[in-house]
Amino acid sequence: MNVLAPPRARLQIEVVFDLVCPWCFLGTRRLRRALRMRPDIAADIAWRPFLLNPDIAAGGVPRQDYVIRKFGGEDRARRLHATIAELGRGEGVAFQFDLIRRIPPSLDAHRLVRLAERHGVAADAVDALFRAYFCEGQDIGDLTVLVRISAGLGMDPGATRRLLSGAAEAEAVHADNLRAHRLGINGVPCFVVQGRHAIAGAQEPEVIERLLDVAVVEG
Repeated sequence: MNVLAPPRARLQIEVVFDLVCPWCFLGTRRLRRALRMRPDIAADIAWRPFLLNPDIAAGGVPRQDYVIRKFGGEDRARRLHATIAELGRGEGVAFQFDLIRRIPPSLDAHRLVRLAERHGVAADAVDALFRAYFCEGQDIGDLTVLVRISAGLGMDPGATRRLLSGAAEAEAVHADNLRAHRLGINGVPCFVVQGRHAIAGAQEPEVIERLLDVAVVEG
């Protein structure tokens, strides 16, 4: 430890995101890269849920039905996904959109992140859920999948199953989603630093770094 080095600036960063949003996967990877570029900054990250599809059926919807409704057709979705996949390769993310068969509700996956936070592995849970869904085509709305992911994080799978089989943390997820909308956040990812500096979108690390600089200077 260099006792002569200046103290690290400590920043509170809220990441508003949804686990079925590919731009959020990209954005969180870019945030991590930005923070690696700034060893002078210590970040306390809070993961805030945003429900892109709050009214989706409990069992999810077939991917083909979803892309027709959202994008107007498979061709447009394929072009967009190709663009995202190309960007993902630059961040070490191997998007495999063709493996996704159903678009699940993300409520339970967000609940798992909140449970993982109690064990100090929330960031790992977020990355594991993103990878399971976008790289492996797993259904992160399925309880068995979520329990398996929690076990891989070192959490007690039995406890996870019991908690997710009930309503634990559901109200908190809905409250955070409502709060995001009340703050005027209508797209994700969104990064809120120190409660008042915000930037939306899967921005390049250099852009995020400039926001961090502003937050450090202004406090």
